[in-house]
Amino acid sequence: MKSMFLFLMFTIVGFGQAKGIYDLVDAKMDKIPNDLSKTTVGIAEYINANFKSENDKVRAAFYWTASNIRYDIENIESIDYKEISQDKIKNAVLTKKGVCIHYAEVFNDIAKKAGVESYIIHGYTKQNGKIDILSHAWCAAIIDNVWYLFDPTWGAGYVDKKKFFKKINNLNFKVVPSQFITSHMPFDYLWQFLNYPITNQEFIDGKTQLNKAKPNFDFVTQIREYNSMSDLDKARTSLIRMEKNGIKNKLIQENVFLKKSEVDAMQNNEAMDKMQAISDDYNQAIAMFNDFIYYRNNRFKPVLSDDAIKEMIESPKQKILDCQSRIYKIGAYNDNNIANVKSLKNSIIDVLKQIEVQEKFVNDYLNKSKSGRKSMFTKTTFFGIPVR
Repeated sequence: MKSMFLFLMFTIVGFGQAKGIYDLVDAKMDKIPNDLSKTTVGIAEYINANFKSENDKVRAAFYWTASNIRYDIENIESIDYKEISQDKIKNAVLTKKGVCIHYAEVFNDIAKKAGVESYIIHGYTKQNGKIDILSHAWCAAIIDNVWYLFDPTWGAGYVDKKKFFKKINNLNFKVVPSQFITSHMPFDYLWQFLNYPITNQEFIDGKTQLNKAKPNFDFVTQIREYNSMSDLDKARTSLIRMEKNGIKNKLIQENVFLKKSEVDAMQNNEAMDKMQAISDDYNQAIAMFNDFIYYRNNRFKPVLSDDAIKEMIESPKQKILDCQSRIYKIGAYNDNNIANVKSLKNSIIDVLKQIEVQEKFVNDYLNKSKSGRKSMFTKTTFFGIPVR
């Protein structure tokens, strides 16, 4: 089930409209050369050349995004929500059209390229006391070590009677988390940037006031740890927080399902990467084992030391044993890979049996006199088919 990102009427009040304090930044951004406005690289280069402070750079990124991209309400039904980030950014910048995820992607990309730490946040919103029926996307950025929130979509204008009206709305620029939470609820409470996060039920009920009776949540440390994680661990921990905060409506349910699907897919990909590495080592072991078979069929000629002969059979055995140990630790994978994993497990067992037969032959050979060794040789077959 796909999750759509849309904005409706923008009627947020109480955040305090910024009046005039960004006029110089905005005026400078209105003068950006057309050739630099065709990519986020060009936009960020212009910003870095004209502004020094993080505050001004973020304002420049917000203003360019909100003032240049029109909400694409006419083509809302045909928008491809499966576009990768870079395609979303490229298409929105070139066409100057998009929906909330495009606004968020563009702002986030410009801010990052301008050297500001920024994130895209997915969640749902409340307007006029009502929970919107569609998901939304906005951004967060850290300015002078303080976190602020930005909604470049709501900051771009408003929709009335299915028509978009362009009007910069500074109520959605650089909002402190304790105020922003009254209207924007992240699916993952990490991105509330609050030491006492509110639950989904509290947001729905309008109970967003600070409650120090709750356990303190050190979101600064948690974000630092999150950034050091693998993509899979990021998705896993995010899913845990999403479920912990309560699945209270269809939007949350859909996004928990999507996050679970993401975790499953990433676990499968990680498991298959591990399996491919095991397959490569397995094939190397088969090649080594077949080299031994060739050497045995040639009656151990040219002559090698006893230690070298023993090494020829022990090396593939140890590699196969390593493969056997690792394949049971690859993690979760999709049902359609069960047969492939089982096949490799069985192949490992089969070749290990063959290696152990040859290992016994080597041990017997090494325990005999020179004259006794000559009588031991018979032809044997090479092993198997490599795993692809």
